[in-house]
Amino acid sequence: MKQLIVTILVCSGFYSIAQQDSIYIIGAMKDVMWKGDLKGRILLDSISPKLHAYGLGPLENLKGEIMLLDGKCFVSKYETDSTVAVIEDCNVKAPFFGYTNISSWSKSNIPDSVCNISQIDAFLETTVAKNNQPFFFQLETEITEASIHIMDLPNGIKVTSPQMAHEHGQKHYLMKNKKVILLGFFSTNHQTIFTHHDTYTHMHIITDDYKMMGHLEDIKIKKGTAKLLLPQF
Repeated sequence: MKQLIVTILVCSGFYSIAQQDSIYIIGAMKDVMWKGDLKGRILLDSISPKLHAYGLGPLENLKGEIMLLDGKCFVSKYETDSTVAVIEDCNVKAPFFGYTNISSWSKSNIPDSVCNISQIDAFLETTVAKNNQPFFFQLETEITEASIHIMDLPNGIKVTSPQMAHEHGQKHYLMKNKKVILLGFFSTNHQTIFTHHDTYTHMHIITDDYKMMGHLEDIKIKKGTAKLLLPQF
């Protein structure tokens, strides 16, 4: 599905709207979580142009997480209960995936009061979001800790609900005292399509050494370190 959206610009703390290229949403979270449709619907290597491409989603068959960061495809997979394998590989598929191309970002500080996921959601909704238009964003920050999961659904499990997928497939990890890059998608119109039913955001996080990456569940941002990046055209 192709959607024409708008760009959010940041100038001295003021957020305004300009025109942006399309965001592409392939597949739907609800088809994966309620219908068990786990097959890959998009090959990451087919995305063109890859230059300045950004996106996120789960790996085919819910066997990992994908983060497309400036054209580089990072894939994280369960290794042990305490370790994660992160590789760079675009020859992978996703059952649902969202992406866009952003050649230039505008960077701004965010308030120290924005420290966790619910506060990020509220800040984006009240301060940045305009006219019900979806957008991708980044946070470059230091964390005191962050909770993530990586999907690792066992073979033969038929998914019939989000609870079943989470119970059987999620592997949980805790990051502490790391510099990270957070890539997120915000929309008030994509719940159960590309965000969960109770949030407007879908976020993946990767450490700045690219050794750990996953789907963000919660975060504690170190005060004074967060930079918000929004598309600039």
